[in-house]
Amino acid sequence: MKKWFDKSKLYVIGAAIGAVGGFLYWNFVGCTSGSCAITSNPIRSTLYGALMGSLLLSLLKTSVKNNNQQNDI
Repeated sequence: MKKWFDKSKLYVIGAAIGAVGGFLYWNFVGCTSGSCAITSNPIRSTLYGALMGSLLLSLLKTSVKNNNQQNDI
């Protein structure tokens, strides 16, 4: 379990930050009419934020990996 967490630390952190951001977006901005597909439901908004957060930080992990490979050359 520790190996997995060390390997995917950025994904987990990004998902946590995104989930909080998605929930806060639903809470403060949200969709009052209920016609918005994502922001009308707090669970969907939180899950969408978690997905976007992990994808965003996965880009950071890729760029760190590429920089380390360039420094080895």
